[in-house]
Amino acid sequence: MASLDPTLYARFCDLIYEQSGLSFNAGKAYFVERRIQQRIETAGANNALDYYHGLRYGGDPRELEILCEALTVNETYFFREYAQLKVFAEHCLQDALVEKRSRRNMHLQVWSAGCSTGEEPYTLAIILREMIEDFDRWMVEINATDISTTALQIARDALYGARSLKDVPDVYLQQHFRPEGKKFRIAPSIARMVDFSHANILDEAAAHSLGPQDFIFCRNMLIYLDDAARRRAVEILYAALRPGGYIFLGHSESMGRISSAFRVTRVSNQLVYRK
Repeated sequence: MASLDPTLYARFCDLIYEQSGLSFNAGKAYFVERRIQQRIETAGANNALDYYHGLRYGGDPRELEILCEALTVNETYFFREYAQLKVFAEHCLQDALVEKRSRRNMHLQVWSAGCSTGEEPYTLAIILREMIEDFDRWMVEINATDISTTALQIARDALYGARSLKDVPDVYLQQHFRPEGKKFRIAPSIARMVDFSHANILDEAAAHSLGPQDFIFCRNMLIYLDDAARRRAVEILYAALRPGGYIFLGHSESMGRISSAFRVTRVSNQLVYRK
């Protein structure tokens, strides 16, 4: 497989960035080029330049989205980064519930930004149902968004294998999943708590349409963006939070070089960002 001309490769990267905000450093060049070459072959383009022209100038409108999907890693599983989820469930959520009950505001909104194949928002749904004692009195909304329509279809189907379920406590597996052959499907009581939609993390209008969020989980998404897009994404996330709301990032991510707008505290050795 011949390497892409450096100038054409740069044009591909610019187009991908315009579409999705995805940015890749020099160390990712081999990975990115391989994915582009694979899409060229799958799409049946005559050559790399023809494929690029099709993307840029009005070929199949889905193809650019498919290429961007191929460049994102969707490896995820239930209860990922358990220590952080424990802080959310036992500290941040409880504080928010007390504050809301004091104002008789029984509405809780959570956004899973970059939800991939659904393991994260369904995990959050299980936690909320388990940790809110008077759950039936609450209106709980979990919005889950992703740039990948393929991932979203898997999420909506809600059927998962052993790799996704490896960290699910047995008691939760029995209560909130239904066996289907060698896989397990999310129970309807959990599935209907989550609303999935297609959106880019840099889409300000899409974020605004969700309404003010009490909690935002944007984990392992910012690592795909360059500094400018990262700052823009954080501005959008900040605007989407209600005053006092929380945002959770991935374990390798930090607000330190991006924004000073959040109040930062450490709870059980976990960084917590609050508006």
